[in-house]
Amino acid sequence: MDLATLIGMIGAFAFVIGAMVTSGGIAIFINLPSILIVFMGSLFVVLMKYTVKQFLSTAKIGLKSFVFKLDKPEELIEQSVNMADAARKGGFLALEEAQITNSFMQKAVDMLVDGHDGDVVRNALEKDIELTEERHKTGISIFRAFGDVGPAMGMIGTLIGLVGMLSNMDDPKSIGPSMAVALLTTLYGSVMANMIALPMADKLELRMKEEILNRNLIMDAVLAIQDGQNPRVIEGLLKNYLPEKSRSIDTTDGE
Repeated sequence: MDLATLIGMIGAFAFVIGAMVTSGGIAIFINLPSILIVFMGSLFVVLMKYTVKQFLSTAKIGLKSFVFKLDKPEELIEQSVNMADAARKGGFLALEEAQITNSFMQKAVDMLVDGHDGDVVRNALEKDIELTEERHKTGISIFRAFGDVGPAMGMIGTLIGLVGMLSNMDDPKSIGPSMAVALLTTLYGSVMANMIALPMADKLELRMKEEILNRNLIMDAVLAIQDGQNPRVIEGLLKNYLPEKSRSIDTTDGE
């Protein structure tokens, strides 16, 4: 569970709702026409930009902003050094007994054990990384699309409300509801973009970068093992993926 995303979203909505309550109550900020224009309108506009399959995956992708399992680079380095030790002592076939939970690392090790050429292994892993990044970028772009479309639909709702108000100036009772549509659609569009869609897109981009970094680390580790490099040399190479202040920590403590 990503507490930063959860706490941030809850905190933001709590302060906004609190301001609404102290400004006359929640009820005056609820308007069905505005909700339909912004939220339902945005859904269908964004749908136009993607395939149905991509659009329907939005909810699953969005969950990664809150729940995302990612191996720590330190743990990957430690496991890579242990595999390098095992390969040095028993050959690549010894890696078949390694307990690997990371699917990308398992794929890379399987190619190593099968005796594939280094260039073949590199090309296959680089292609996997490239396609993974593309899938992430598609998910991110969907949420950025909501961030763009939400305020635009809010502006459309504002114009609809203003037209309704100006066309019925001779009926004072119609001015209030039309003005409510005009203002609340702008509010809803801003909330959708700046409190939901864009922050989630930024968090998904962060997750993408973390996963790509881990996969590059694994690729370098496996290729170094294939080249027969010393486990300590491999450890030093892989520690470049860590923040500078963490590089002095011995990832093989207790071995």
